Amino acid sequence: MGTSYDAIIIGTGQAGPTLAKRLAAAGMKVAIVERGRFGGTCVNTGCIPTKTMVASAYAAHMARRGADFGVRIDGRVAVDMKQVKARKDQVSGASRTGLEEWLKGMDNCTVYQGHARFESPREVSVGQLNASDNRLSADRIFLNVGGRAAMPAIPGLDQIEYLTNTSMMEVDFLPEHLVIIGGSYIGLEFGQMFRRFGSEVTILEAGPRLIQHEDEDVSAAVKEILEREGIHVHLNAKHLRVENRGGEIFVSADDAQVHGSHLLVATGRRPNTDDLAIEKAGINLDARGYVVVDDQLRTNIPGIWALGDCNGKGAFTHTSYNDFEIVAANLLDGDSRRVSDRIFTYALFIDPPLGRAGLTEAAVTQSGRKVLVAKRPMTKVARAVEKGETQGFMKIAVDTETKQILGAAILGTSGDEVIHTILDVMYAKAPYTTLQRAMHIHPTVSELVPTMLGELHPL
Repeated sequence: MGTSYDAIIIGTGQAGPTLAKRLAAAGMKVAIVERGRFGGTCVNTGCIPTKTMVASAYAAHMARRGADFGVRIDGRVAVDMKQVKARKDQVSGASRTGLEEWLKGMDNCTVYQGHARFESPREVSVGQLNASDNRLSADRIFLNVGGRAAMPAIPGLDQIEYLTNTSMMEVDFLPEHLVIIGGSYIGLEFGQMFRRFGSEVTILEAGPRLIQHEDEDVSAAVKEILEREGIHVHLNAKHLRVENRGGEIFVSADDAQVHGSHLLVATGRRPNTDDLAIEKAGINLDARGYVVVDDQLRTNIPGIWALGDCNGKGAFTHTSYNDFEIVAANLLDGDSRRVSDRIFTYALFIDPPLGRAGLTEAAVTQSGRKVLVAKRPMTKVARAVEKGETQGFMKIAVDTETKQILGAAILGTSGDEVIHTILDVMYAKAPYTTLQRAMHIHPTVSELVPTMLGELHPL
């Protein structure tokens, strides 16, 4: 016969569990379904484990630089990859276990473990196909099914063993030479990380520059940072072919060939919408498989919403959590929040990190606005000099007429934190002079943001 609920949530990524809590606290009878590990990408294969490994790589990097700071380390700096993985597993596992226990102990919430599929716009089966006793029904269904690595059509790829961001989580050894296909977030973070662990690293990018949606000066600076650490970068690596020759992996492009011990494919993500029997619910998908949603994350079927990576509206943990906030505000708080209200922001967690908010300089230029810009190298930031971390720069763009900040990029030490100084002023819709006149603490990176704003000039 099945079981009836007020709401069904499919997936336990960043949006699902907190939404379950809000709905249950409002008196609704909630079912939440998870087919794999609790916590989704962020907890298991994304933010938490990778940034834990980034921290280990940073420790190794700073140990090797000890002499620069007057610190003597007798002997070679070595990395114990089994311990690196064990630390990562402990941090990630604690988060996953805590989430699972929280959900299973939640009042008004029932946890189902199994693969969820639609049977109709109001019915979901869990586990065995077409079994009537495992059907759940509800007038409200929320998709929080996340995404996974997208595999490119590269000749020979299906004939070899390769790594993705997921299988990288099981690596407890040091690859002799890690070849990475893809020069964006995942590829760059893993590339620098494993270079600092001690691997030789080569990155192949099909485009003319790394992280192509960034401004050219950002891309160029990131390339310089990576190459300074001994990472090999090949741009315009088109028409790739892959083969295994005697235990080594050879990757050939039009004008280059590299070979290494291991291959990481980091060419993007795809949504987990292809095995939900979504056609039975009549939900519209776009050409890439993402669920089509409106400004309040509603699908074309009344009573069904899509949150997180599967809706194509951000694919970050913070956008997923904000999706929850938008849905909960509209359903429970009488507060009309919308996706279009948020300012696009993210970070690239190489070292030094890149913090981004709002429009790129290229987008500002294309908009036709009258704009003021400013840029300051990290060599002119006292805190960066004191820390011995002067790579990168910060820059900002301001609308000449409204005096509102349009966008900013901070590539440098603490850039992932400092960007929020700018982001919050953007949300307040305050003129840039509010930030320019603020007194910040010395010595910090943030204190140079007002200084930079005093150096604005026409674009």
